[in-house]
Amino acid sequence: MKEIKALSAILKEKFDISFKNEALLVEAMTHSSYANEHKEMKGIYNERIEFLGDAVLELNISDWLFRQFPHFKEGQLTKLRAQIVCEDSLSMLAKECSLNEYLLLGKGETLSGGREKPAVLCDVFEAFIGALYLDKGMEEVQRFLDQVIVPKIKNGRYELITDFKTELQEYLQQNGTVHIRYELIKEEGPSHDKVFTVQVTVDGKKYKTASGKTKKAAEQMAAKLTMEELTQGSLS
Repeated sequence: MKEIKALSAILKEKFDISFKNEALLVEAMTHSSYANEHKEMKGIYNERIEFLGDAVLELNISDWLFRQFPHFKEGQLTKLRAQIVCEDSLSMLAKECSLNEYLLLGKGETLSGGREKPAVLCDVFEAFIGALYLDKGMEEVQRFLDQVIVPKIKNGRYELITDFKTELQEYLQQNGTVHIRYELIKEEGPSHDKVFTVQVTVDGKKYKTASGKTKKAAEQMAAKLTMEELTQGSLS
């Protein structure tokens, strides 16, 4: 199939992923509407493998969040995970990985805008995760997610939930520290592609620095790094 060959080339170039069993990738990329129109598919489409991918994705994200945010309570971890694996988020990731362009759809589903439907794209992303897991194992799934999801968490894409500044403020207030400053110490790059570096100051004492594409993202990351030291007992 030309669509699968084209997608395979993109996956290799962007993520260094090559499927040993290409049939798994075909299954993941096949919508039920396509299978219904093509007898040669023999009823093979991505709903079963999407079921598996959903579980694999949730486990990987849960494991990463659990290890990265030791100060988060169960409810906070649940909210952050929910934002990462929600339909809108996964459909966006499917587009970023070009899955929408090479998804095998029936004619009717194509005409009705199936390549842009969040539910369809969310399903194909989860199906792709399932196929990758079956073909390469959990470690390769994690490597892929490290490329497509982890940077977004670190850059503040999910900052409505990942509010490290509030977490740091609340933690320090419990320990008697209340004055926190975020000082912009460096601003680099052209106006359309700036990088900001911020340093956290706690009661006049300087702590962690971090960089980001926006000052807000840099502040959040600096707060995260400071919070990690606090929870590990590294600050006095």
